[in-house]
Amino acid sequence: RVCGCARCPGRTGRPAWRPAARSPRSSCWRSAPPAPCRSLRDKTDTTGSFLCTATLAEGGWQDLQAAVELRHRGIPAPGPEEGEHEEEEAEARRAREDARRIWERALPLGELLDEEETQTTKAAFGITPLANSTLKRFGVRYLRAAKALVFPWFAPRDAALRGLKLLVAEQQGEAVSYTEETFPRFDAYRNLFGLPLIGRRDTEVVLTGRELDALALHQATGVPCLALPRGATILPPALLPYLEQFRRVTLWLGDDLRSWEAAKLFARKLNPKRCSLVQPGDLQPRPLEALNRGLNLTKILRAALPAGHKAIVSFRQLRDEVFGELANSEQVAGVKWARFPELNKLLKGHRRGELTVFTGPTGSGKTTFISEYALDLCTQGVCTLWGSFEINNIRLAKIMLTQFATRRLEDQLELYDEWADRFEDLPLYFMTFHGQQNIKTVLDTMQHAVYMYDITHVVVDNLQFMMGHEQLSADRLAAQDFIIGAFRKFATDNTCHITLVIHPRKEDDEKELQTASIFGSAKASQEADNVLILQDRKLSTGPGKRYLQVSKNRFDGDVGVFPLEFSKASLTFSSYGKSKTKLKKVKEEKAPSPKKGPNGGVGGSGKP
Repeated sequence: RVCGCARCPGRTGRPAWRPAARSPRSSCWRSAPPAPCRSLRDKTDTTGSFLCTATLAEGGWQDLQAAVELRHRGIPAPGPEEGEHEEEEAEARRAREDARRIWERALPLGELLDEEETQTTKAAFGITPLANSTLKRFGVRYLRAAKALVFPWFAPRDAALRGLKLLVAEQQGEAVSYTEETFPRFDAYRNLFGLPLIGRRDTEVVLTGRELDALALHQATGVPCLALPRGATILPPALLPYLEQFRRVTLWLGDDLRSWEAAKLFARKLNPKRCSLVQPGDLQPRPLEALNRGLNLTKILRAALPAGHKAIVSFRQLRDEVFGELANSEQVAGVKWARFPELNKLLKGHRRGELTVFTGPTGSGKTTFISEYALDLCTQGVCTLWGSFEINNIRLAKIMLTQFATRRLEDQLELYDEWADRFEDLPLYFMTFHGQQNIKTVLDTMQHAVYMYDITHVVVDNLQFMMGHEQLSADRLAAQDFIIGAFRKFATDNTCHITLVIHPRKEDDEKELQTASIFGSAKASQEADNVLILQDRKLSTGPGKRYLQVSKNRFDGDVGVFPLEFSKASLTFSSYGKSKTKLKKVKEEKAPSPKKGPNGGVGGSGKP
C-alpha cells in the first residue's frame, strides 16, 4: 500500500512493507492506507507508470517501489543523475522562460485602455457574455501584439506558471474559428485549465473541450470546471490522478459527434459508473454557445446521460442517439478526407469501429498510398498508430514527412526543422516492431496505445508479417482467419478504425484485381466494412495508370473507382492542388460483372 492522503492515489495491491501510521499533517508517502484508487492501479497495471499529484513524483513500478521504501526509512528519494536529460531540461527551461515573457506582456481584459477595446475584443472571440470577474478568476489575459487570449497553466502544488495556451480568433461568416498555440509544445503540455481553483472538498466537476467553454459553464452554474489540454483529441493518463477526488464527472466536450464519441471513450478511463455525458444537440450545444443563446446550462447538466450501460438496452435508452444520428448525417458519415475528395463521395468518411482491408499488386505503392491516406486523417486530429512491419519507421516517417511538406526536403534542408516541428505536433505514433510478430503482442501494444494516447485509427502493414508466428494450425488460412477475427473484435470493442494491408494472390499481371484476389479465404472480405484495391495497369508504351477501387462499402453500398496521379517529388497520390479527377460511382447491387474497365467503370471497355 502506498499512501492515504486525500490527494495521493491509493494502493498498488502488492504491499511489500508495513504502512506507517497517519501523521498529523498527512503527506504523500507517510499515511495510513486508503481505499483502492482506480487511477494509480490502472496506470501501474496498464501503462507501467505512476504519478503522485502531491509530490509530482512519477516513473515506473520500480521507481514507485524505491521511492516508497526510501521514504519509509526517512531517506529522501534521489534526484536524476548529474548530466542526465540536460538537453531536455534546457529546452523545457527555455519554453518556460518564453511563457513567462508572454505572460508578463499580456494584460487582463479589464485593464485595457478603455471599455470599448474590451468589448471589441470580447466580440471578436464570441465571449461578450463573459464577465471580467470570471476572466480574472481564471487568470485569462490578452496579448495585444498577437491579438490572442492567453490561458495560463499553474502548477497545482506551488502555483508556479508552467505553461500557456494562446488562442487567436478568426471570423468566418457568422461563425468564429480558433487557432491554438502552446508553450511548451503539446508533447510536454499536461494541463487541466482551472485546476488551481479546485478545492479539496469538491466532489463534482465538468470536463470541457475548450477553455472558453469552462469559463462559460462556471459563470453560469458555479460548478467546478476543467478544460482538457487538447480537447476531444486525447485524455493523457498523467492527468487521471488529478480527477480521482471527484465522485461525479460530467463530460461536455463539444457539439459534434466526434466529441460525443470521445466523451464515451474518456469515460472508460475515468470509470463509467461515476461519469455522465452531455449529448450534443440543437438544444444542447457547447457551453459557450449555450450561454450566448441564453439557454439554461444548469438544466442541461442535470439532463446528462450516465455513461455506464447494461448489457441489454431498450430503444427508449437509444432513442436520443438514433435521433442524433438522423439529424447529423454528415457527422455520422465520419471524418472527411481533404486530399481525396473522391473517397468522400464513395465512402462518405472515415468512421470509428470499422475494419478496412487494403490490397494492391506488389510494387504498386501500397505503403506510399496508405501513408498519405492516414496522414490526411491525422492532420485533421484523428489519433493514428502506425504498425509498419515491412519497412522501418525511419523510412516511413521520411515518406510521411515528404508527403506532409509536399516537397523534396533533400533539396531544401534549411526547411527541415520548420516542417519537422509541425509534423511533430500531429497525433501520430509508431509501433517499433519490424518483421514477423506475434498477434497477441501486437494487440497488447494496440490496447496500450488506445489507453495512453486515445488512438482511433490503427494502420497495420501488413497481415502476412504476423502469420509466421501463429502455430494454431498448419493451415495458413486458418491462422489468417484467426488474425482477421482478432482485429475485427478489437475494432468493435475499442471503437477504433483498423486499416489492414493484405497482399493479393499471385495472378496474371494483365488482369485487374478483384475482391476475391485478396490472399487467404473469404473471411477477410466478409469481416471488412470497406475493401480498397490499388489497381496498377502497366503499359508497355509508357508509365502505367493507377486507380483506387472501392469494391465494398458496408456503410451505404456505394462503390466505384477513380484514377490516381503519382508525384515522385512529393510522394503523393492525391489530387490535392491538381486538376480534378474523374470519378465513376456505381451501386454494388447493380454491378453486372466484377471486371473493371481501365477508365474507372465497371465492366467497361474504354481505353486509357
